[in-house]
Amino acid sequence: MAKYRKKPVVIEAIQFTGHNSTEVEAWMIGLENKRPGVKHGGTVLCIETLEGTMTASPGDFIIKGVQGEFYPCKPDIFEATYEKVEEI
Repeated sequence: MAKYRKKPVVIEAIQFTGHNSTEVEAWMIGLENKRPGVKHGGTVLCIETLEGTMTASPGDFIIKGVQGEFYPCKPDIFEATYEKVEEI
């Protein structure tokens, strides 16, 4: 897991591999201290977001937003928007 910077906001994110749904969910629970709206669907994750249910595919990053919400982001958008600032 790593922290990334969106100029000028620092966010926390983890990449979903398709095989680490338990790790992703534990990370989300650790940040919010409550059970996030995540459903495991084989190699996809369904995440309850402020805009409704979104699906994360392998390779997508799961981002914690500024209001404590979680949402998936495609890797190409993530790489164009964020740069790594700190390794956890």
